[in-house]
Amino acid sequence: MMGPAHSLSGAAAWLGVGAAAAATGYAMPWPVLVVGALITAGAALAPDLDHKSATISRAFGPVSKALCGIVDDLSHAVYKATRGPGDPRRNGGHRTLTHTWLWAVLIGAGASAAAVFGGRWAVLTILFVHLVLAVEGLLWRAARVSSDVLVWLLGATSAWILAGVLDKPGNGSDWLFTGPGQEYLWLGLPIILGALVHDIGDALTVSGCPILWPIPLGRKRWAPLGPPKAMRFRAGSWVELKILMPAFMVLGGVGAAGALNFI
Repeated sequence: MMGPAHSLSGAAAWLGVGAAAAATGYAMPWPVLVVGALITAGAALAPDLDHKSATISRAFGPVSKALCGIVDDLSHAVYKATRGPGDPRRNGGHRTLTHTWLWAVLIGAGASAAAVFGGRWAVLTILFVHLVLAVEGLLWRAARVSSDVLVWLLGATSAWILAGVLDKPGNGSDWLFTGPGQEYLWLGLPIILGALVHDIGDALTVSGCPILWPIPLGRKRWAPLGPPKAMRFRAGSWVELKILMPAFMVLGGVGAAGALNFI
């Protein structure tokens, strides 16, 4: 899928989690619901860090472009080193390492560890990165015509304000993980969810997605999973634009209403 659909699906997924959490007695304070949805919207773009033409490659100028090149090379090297006898040869690393459940878990766990042990500046950095990506995904038309610096300023300002809101008692810095020193441990959850939702979205497209790596399936270790080929679509097609994106908006609205106990 394309960037806007990925971000919308990520935000909708977190709002759905918010509704489920409310139903099971772990209701999210509204700042956690909002911040989590924005982080998930941004994190749903992150697996394309292995693609030099993806939205994320443009998000942070030369830094993200260079990082995309490094991740692409790393992903390709891991693919070549671990491919099974049934896996084809490849010329690049797109839709390999960063499109797996293992990558999602590692990135989310790393973010949680950074938030807990790195203190306020680590939290602000995590928020800034994902808020910039959320703007690039959810407001992509405006982001394309505006200056990168303005998008970065919006991300930095929003990160500072939202962190201040979360820090207030009862607003959710210690949501779900309430032990001493566990503030912001939950930040890794929307990052994991965003990456997994991205992978599921890509699995619906023609090429599929090797979500289960490194678990082998037959002679393949990088088996591209997805529904039957007749049910798949091309990224950017009318199915994505006319059906899936409106559906994500509706599901997100329903999830938000459930999370806030309006339904």
